[in-house]
Amino acid sequence: MANYWKNVKEKIVGQQDLASIGFANLIGSGLAAIFWFYLASVISPENYGEIHYFLGIAGMAQIISLVTTPNIVTVYTAKNIKIQSTLFFLSICVGIISSIIVYVLFNKIEVSLLILGYIIFELVNGVLIGRKFFKRYAKFFLIQKTLTLVLGISFYFSFGFEGVIFALVLSYVPSIWIIITEFKNSRIDFSLLKPRKGFIINNYGINLSNAISAQIDKIIIAPILGFELLGNYALALQFFVVLMMLANIVFKYLLTQESSGKNTQRLKNYTILLSVAIAVFGIIVIPKIIPILFPKFISSIDAIQIISLSVIPSTIALIYESKFLALEKSKFLVISKSIATIIIVFGFLTLGLTYQMIGLATTLLLAASFQAIFLFISNKILEHNQD
Repeated sequence: MANYWKNVKEKIVGQQDLASIGFANLIGSGLAAIFWFYLASVISPENYGEIHYFLGIAGMAQIISLVTTPNIVTVYTAKNIKIQSTLFFLSICVGIISSIIVYVLFNKIEVSLLILGYIIFELVNGVLIGRKFFKRYAKFFLIQKTLTLVLGISFYFSFGFEGVIFALVLSYVPSIWIIITEFKNSRIDFSLLKPRKGFIINNYGINLSNAISAQIDKIIIAPILGFELLGNYALALQFFVVLMMLANIVFKYLLTQESSGKNTQRLKNYTILLSVAIAVFGIIVIPKIIPILFPKFISSIDAIQIISLSVIPSTIALIYESKFLALEKSKFLVISKSIATIIIVFGFLTLGLTYQMIGLATTLLLAASFQAIFLFISNKILEHNQD
């Protein structure tokens, strides 16, 4: 009887933890989406594209700088290995170097500062989730997204679209004190890195592949196809971000639970089923609201329908990613991300240049599908070898 009530309590607590992550991500991402959708409704596709071009540069520099990824921080924090300060120190140092390089190349201090903001926020999220401080994670996530909305709109009306990136920089300031606290609580010890270098290097490779696949589109599209097409494409991607909110919530929860040895198969099954429903919603409903809310972005409709299909394989890939990370079998993820990156770069330079928006969206669907298939097969091989 005692074991029964203990199991009931663990299930209730687990649901509360998932609810905290879910609430923060749904409300926070919703606030951010409102901001970006509002911005798209009041500025031209060209200006919208220019903003996302520089966000792409900052995002690329951020991932290159994150020598220690948020997932690494989450896994080792969940395993109670006091390596946080060492990991933070490495990423922040590389981030400062990247920020200086970006400033020299583009002469935009706001983009350079945004790189550091991205890095600090990702590291903070990793350690809070790893410690299972889900309510605190929810608090900081909501603060950042609320500031994005409030400061973003305020700075737009005060300084024009050029002020938007400055607003984003300020939204990450509250996370700094968590970084300072971690440096106080654990000392920098590089000897902790050596026995874990394989996992760290593999995860860095995964993140690097993510950077190329997630940001290279913006960097390629702007100089070749122009800011206007990039603006339409960026709006389509914003809808994809909204459609992937559930999968990203579940991924963060799965990573910490599986790192602690918990069984999460039922949640995975429900998540895949819901991803199918979300994809159908994106294909049928979203195209109907584009002419009403975003009349300047009508050319993005076909791309949105194709990208909506990507929700299904992308969700499946995230589910397998959480498992492989928890098992520290990141080599499978390095290969899968590399495959996706090659498909994206090649597809953008061929299908993108030939079919423009439709070609870009089709490339993303192909990349997500091949990645999911590879991880599915890899999981089967891993399970077979363990039998």
